[in-house]
Amino acid sequence: MAEGPIIGDEEEEGSFDQQDLGLDLNLSYSGWPTTTLDISSSPRRIRMSENGARIYPSDCASTEGLSNEGPQDADYSVSSLSYELESLIFARFPRSENWKLCLVNKRCLSLLKSGELYSIRRGIGFTEPSVFMSGAGQSSWWAFDGEFQSCRKLPLLPSDLCFANGDKESLSAGTHLLVSGKEIEGLVIWRYELVKNKWYRGPSMITPRCLFASATGGSCAYVAGGMASGLAGGVFNTAEKYNPDNRSWVPLPRMIKRRYLCAGCYMDDKFYAIGGRNEDGELTCGEFFDERENRWELIPDILKDDPVRSSQSPPLLAVVNNELYSLEASSNQLKVYLKKTNTWKQLGAAPVRADSHRGWGVAFKSLGKQLLVIGASAAAAAADHMSIYTSCPDPNSTELQWRQLDSAGNCLSHFILNCCVMVA
Repeated sequence: MAEGPIIGDEEEEGSFDQQDLGLDLNLSYSGWPTTTLDISSSPRRIRMSENGARIYPSDCASTEGLSNEGPQDADYSVSSLSYELESLIFARFPRSENWKLCLVNKRCLSLLKSGELYSIRRGIGFTEPSVFMSGAGQSSWWAFDGEFQSCRKLPLLPSDLCFANGDKESLSAGTHLLVSGKEIEGLVIWRYELVKNKWYRGPSMITPRCLFASATGGSCAYVAGGMASGLAGGVFNTAEKYNPDNRSWVPLPRMIKRRYLCAGCYMDDKFYAIGGRNEDGELTCGEFFDERENRWELIPDILKDDPVRSSQSPPLLAVVNNELYSLEASSNQLKVYLKKTNTWKQLGAAPVRADSHRGWGVAFKSLGKQLLVIGASAAAAAADHMSIYTSCPDPNSTELQWRQLDSAGNCLSHFILNCCVMVA
């Protein structure tokens, strides 16, 4: 199926609509910083070029009409910033301030709309996490900042009713949010592009699948395992990698085991697929894909104490600082994986009720250097409300300290259908 924009046509070069970037420009300018430069002793006429650079009379071949403007002393010459340095400065703006760049000049607008600004941010390591979620009873996706102090509703995903009302899975790659689900014609993927604030259809996986393991590594996304949407499709051991730069999937070597209802993570520069089930029943093993060696390696009995039971969600896993954490759906216990011994260490109870729906409806993610858990609170008085907690985990501690966020996130149901963290 041909790929292309579904909502609206591509804009003409240089045109701008505040909705393109999901920005609200109805803001007061009183908060803008101002700079006063006293040049009363030598007034000068300054104009701006098309690309935003300052042009002084001394830069012009002719000074006709400027003879009364005062002395053009060379000591007052001010050099404009190079484009490279200017871009590095803009890349350090908080993303909530990016709307101001749209008002500077065409080059700044192009820097933002082309996605180049996000590439620069990734290159210098100045990125910020955003959390994309959909909750029960909601028709739209929501985007939150990393502290859940602000949120915005994404444009309505233009799928059919089968997709809108069915189960979906989400993952991120660069500035793309990928949502996989089933339409009337079969399994499809819709992608949301942060740069353009629009949904696009495709590209579909090489092997369309559901109930698969997925993870984000760098700016790419990985998927493995899963099964076809029909009962006769069987369980897969195939794997793929999505590159957001060319919007395409490439095949990876096949896994050692077929598995679905498995969980994925990215740790130590390797993609892991852990747990799940297949035709033989519950799987307590995991495996990881080493891209440098281009092969999978098996990890026996990594989930020997917590296999995926019938009707249970895939394992709830998150990686922070290259350490793997698990939220046990049957007991609400948080654990850290000890790589050297292939065992798990208890870190105490999590503050949400993962056991109330066998692990479904809970978000357990890495948020930069923090763990993020979202769901129905373990406190009886708040059990019907969505609660958001973060923690800076320490594998050597005996119990983690959790911080509850009182935030804009309460616009959603306590039952989380999909949650995905994008770092851009």
